[in-house]
Amino acid sequence: MTMTDATTARLLVTCPDKPGIISAVSTFLFNHGANITDFDQHSSDALGGTFFLRLEFQTPDLDCSRDALRNNFASRVAEPYGMQWQISYASEKKRMAVLVSKHDHVLMDLLWRTSRGDMPAVIPLVISNHDDLREEVERFGIEYHHIPVTADNKAEAEAEALRLLEGRVDVIVLARYMQILSPEFVSHYPHRVINIHHSFLPAFVGANPYQQAHDKGVKLIGATSHYVTADLDQGPIIEQNVQRVSHRHSADELKALGQDVERQVMLRAVRWHLEDRVIVDGNKTVVFVK
Repeated sequence: MTMTDATTARLLVTCPDKPGIISAVSTFLFNHGANITDFDQHSSDALGGTFFLRLEFQTPDLDCSRDALRNNFASRVAEPYGMQWQISYASEKKRMAVLVSKHDHVLMDLLWRTSRGDMPAVIPLVISNHDDLREEVERFGIEYHHIPVTADNKAEAEAEALRLLEGRVDVIVLARYMQILSPEFVSHYPHRVINIHHSFLPAFVGANPYQQAHDKGVKLIGATSHYVTADLDQGPIIEQNVQRVSHRHSADELKALGQDVERQVMLRAVRWHLEDRVIVDGNKTVVFVK
């Protein structure tokens, strides 16, 4: 963590657009001794749509406690403008659980980057429906919990996972977890479960999608990272990317390229969530990136 991270706070705002919002927010922070160091905004419509705001401010010279700042902002700014809002602090790293099956390409990158401080999170535990990756995970000093999932025990398996997660995590990453989470499970973590999948869906479903893509002679492969909702693979998209391919690539080469795109897309999506750069707007997202 850098010296700046130790003093940086973030404010996210969503509200009906009207004149005076920026002035009210910036004046409030100035009056409490905060220094705004990063500012971004978006309006869904030039004539009275929804207003979105993300800003970072420095806190060494605040004239009040964090609780007092939140309470004062709520009564003096948020309530008059009908805001949905949150203030978070870069020094308070989010707790991130990872759910995985057998593919390790996303998991290992998350573990490595988090361990070296490149990813602003802590990982208290990893949960898997297979025991294959235990050694790799425990090498990082992280708990590994094997919860087998079958058609007959799915409800019990999810209940066990929820018991392990309760009170210990802020966000869940599905690092190629090859199980469909129930709406009841997802309801415990709204807009806090992040998934990654190849961008062939729904074109090539089922087993061996890269073989199917190869057989069809696709020219682009890609990946999509999104928040998980009750509707399968229909949640708000955070990030996407594609890779051009040709007839020269074998099915195995397509898979390798695809997994690399999956890893990159997931890392960006997770980082943006951890840095409070994503605001969910219905079934879409507003992502404030540098």
